[in-house]
Amino acid sequence: MLSELLSLFRSDNPLGVLAKNFAKMLRLAQELTMKAGTVYFGSGVPTPEERTDIYKQDVKINKLERKIRKRVISHLTIAANSQDVPYSLLLMSLVKDTERIGDYAKNLAEVDEIRPEPLPEDDIVAELREIRAGVESGFAETLKVFANSDHDEALELIRQGRDFTHRCDNLVIRIARSDYDASTAAATILGARYYKRITAHVLNILSSVVMPLHKIDYYDEKLLAIDDDEPA
Repeated sequence: MLSELLSLFRSDNPLGVLAKNFAKMLRLAQELTMKAGTVYFGSGVPTPEERTDIYKQDVKINKLERKIRKRVISHLTIAANSQDVPYSLLLMSLVKDTERIGDYAKNLAEVDEIRPEPLPEDDIVAELREIRAGVESGFAETLKVFANSDHDEALELIRQGRDFTHRCDNLVIRIARSDYDASTAAATILGARYYKRITAHVLNILSSVVMPLHKIDYYDEKLLAIDDDEPA
């Protein structure tokens, strides 16, 4: 399904005009995730300029989502374009996941409102930093995998991403059992949860590379050699 959609993007089909907008939207979400991580793990409260930059980038993502949706709907109002319904549904799903990534990245950058001081240098935060590095690296690779519709690499990134979501869940349990004060516990739990949600939406985008339209956001057991096919 994705490879066919990408073929339309590269053709003279009217849906092709949306290709650059979606690619830009995905890239903005990836950049925003990295900026939010820098703020979250920073040494103090972000500057007004840093915070404004994050909010502006989130607004750009939201505007691109609305623009793509509007054009897809306009395209489908023409009877001759009815054959493009499956691709349009896929695109609408992809832009929604990308928009949600932007929201969670923005939320991550706002955690300093709970705990403006730097996070403690301990094993829990060290693992959270590892998760951040893995999420950012996987997201960067997702841009390439999506553009090339690379089936095998998408499967590998999905496996890695699911591992990070499980690590986030386990980290929350460790934090709950720690001796953190309330603000530190809240800040680290939110960090783990936001990184899990960002990863989950990246996984949804990757699922479009390996799954048919009706199974987007789900994963086949045999295909991934995993224990379940629950949605991310």
